[in-house]
Amino acid sequence: MSYLVAVLSDRMQAEAASLALEKENIKATIVGKGYKSVEELELLAPAKAAKRRARLMALWLIPFGFFAGTTFSMITGLDTFAWAGKIGNHLIGGLLAAASGALGSLFVGGGVGLIAGSNDALVYRNRLREGKYLIVVQGSETLMRQASGILRQFEPENIQQNYQ
Repeated sequence: MSYLVAVLSDRMQAEAASLALEKENIKATIVGKGYKSVEELELLAPAKAAKRRARLMALWLIPFGFFAGTTFSMITGLDTFAWAGKIGNHLIGGLLAAASGALGSLFVGGGVGLIAGSNDALVYRNRLREGKYLIVVQGSETLMRQASGILRQFEPENIQQNYQ
């Protein structure tokens, strides 16, 4: 899924562009004063998307880590924590592996997304502070080409296509 973001100089231009897209059955979102904010669009809010990815990864990494840790402890027969007994050792091994799964989901799912994510959101926020408006269209490659042609008629300051 990809999305297209066009920066328009004023509200009238943004509304006219949105109506032109609507006439061609292309759903567009206007971002700016009086409309949606950048935070409401997950596409342009990397922190929100990173948090969602981290949760999704944790959903399967934590249970997988627990069962893998417990299984590893049973197979190897390690007696790392003598005070915990045989079953306690297996449970502690599972809990430690589950914690590793949680850390993995945090760093890989969320952390890398926040660190390596694009700076587009910052650029778009700056444009909005200047009083500009964004038109965001989400869809297939063909839809993006069609929307781009329509939006170019309004001479946007910038038009950018991103892939998710």
